Amino acid sequence: MKSIVASVLALGAVVVNAAAISPLVNAAAVSPLVTCLNKANVTISTPGGANYSELAEPFNLRLQYSPVVIVLPRTTKHVSDAVVCAAECNVKVQAKSGGHSYASFSSGGKNGSMVIDLQPLQDVEVDANGIAKVGGGVRLGNLADKIYKQAKRAVSHGTCPGVGVGGHFTHGGYGHTSRNWGLALDHIVGVDVVLANGTAVYATQTLYPDVFWAIRGAADSFGIVTNFYLETHEAPESVTYFSYKWGSSLFSDKQAFTDTFLHIQDFATNATIIDSRISFGIYLDGVAAYNLGGTFFGTVDEFKATYEPELLRGIPTPTVPVIVDKYAWYDYLILMSDKTSIIEPLTGYDEHDTFFTKSITVPETQKLSATALDAFWTYIHQPAPVDYFVIINLYGGPGSQINTKDTSFAAYNDRDSLWVFQNYGIGADSIDWIQGLNQAVVQAQPNTTFGAYLNYVDPSLTPAEAHTLYYGEALYAKLLALKGEVDPGSVFWNPQAIGTV
Repeated sequence: MKSIVASVLALGAVVVNAAAISPLVNAAAVSPLVTCLNKANVTISTPGGANYSELAEPFNLRLQYSPVVIVLPRTTKHVSDAVVCAAECNVKVQAKSGGHSYASFSSGGKNGSMVIDLQPLQDVEVDANGIAKVGGGVRLGNLADKIYKQAKRAVSHGTCPGVGVGGHFTHGGYGHTSRNWGLALDHIVGVDVVLANGTAVYATQTLYPDVFWAIRGAADSFGIVTNFYLETHEAPESVTYFSYKWGSSLFSDKQAFTDTFLHIQDFATNATIIDSRISFGIYLDGVAAYNLGGTFFGTVDEFKATYEPELLRGIPTPTVPVIVDKYAWYDYLILMSDKTSIIEPLTGYDEHDTFFTKSITVPETQKLSATALDAFWTYIHQPAPVDYFVIINLYGGPGSQINTKDTSFAAYNDRDSLWVFQNYGIGADSIDWIQGLNQAVVQAQPNTTFGAYLNYVDPSLTPAEAHTLYYGEALYAKLLALKGEVDPGSVFWNPQAIGTV
């Protein structure tokens, strides 16, 4: 490891030829940081600037921070120069891709950081081998749109079109194609990445493999990816979408609620029926919704003949007409986005919420017990002081391509989950309610090693708690050693970054 890292650090910053871009602010008698950035012709925005408020506004309005400067790079060299300036001025750095960090870590996670907003890096190109070169500021909807329209290709990722590729791909990246194709992270075959000393390298499994390994799982602590190189799939002509809704018939009856989930869990782990082609999640909104929806990579007839009878066997009949329909691939992408289009604006993105979220990853070997499900039901039937929803996605089960790799492949630890909960409380006063919801499940199953999902990052965790839940002790120790070599000054920092105590 040391010889590889030493060679990286010896390279110095890579020079990229590009036209100089006029900065957004005047360099007259301002801080050394801004002076440094303006000298390098890096476009920036600072507090009081015309577009600063818009650029600084986070997705989660509950957690708002004020960066000392926002960098808008158009080349990898701009990112390199900005990182060098920040290090010289002892300013912490975080990248912003789509800006959807639940903890606003892409805003620095504190006041006074440098945010490198990758919004200008929007190129998407698919080569003859199906490898997509994707700029670090591309949003998921635009990625899906461009690779399909260019080459009829697809890649595994989440369904929210406004989310940026940066954090999503480097911290997992689940979607309803993931059981069949793997996580978004698993599709990364190379990255153009800027390291803490401003060095820019192209990293793969054979070129700077330790850096490549760390970026896939912990990029926020190790570098800024300006371009991803993604392995893509031939887009299927069509897939089957299915939806079942029970509403109050399950929400109001604890026994039926628990028994139904246990049956669905048995179905999800039945190797005589389940394979990688099926994926689904359960949605509850605290009002009376109990919905199950998902995707099947096959025909409607096959799904109805093989999967549906077993899924519905012995449980209450859905109260809303069942949907099992064929969708052309692009139409399916739109359906899953809950929008009329997956194309997002290249600038001026303006979607926000005020919320608090926690997650639970449930080990495949231990599953959810009836006791835990009863505790979950009991908790959500207390009078809720806030609006909330819960999404429980199937990750594991027979054939799941999420769980075929381990931490030697990438610095990502969640390879043994059956279910992943996202418990989402709406409003600034939702913290206690959501904390209690997590505790109700975890405490009811005390001998189970639950974890958490990094893309649902939880700002209430201490650094030690976050490191344990997201990475585990062995993986974190390896990341910590590499952090000490590649970024000994912790230039890349947030409140839960590798090395933070």
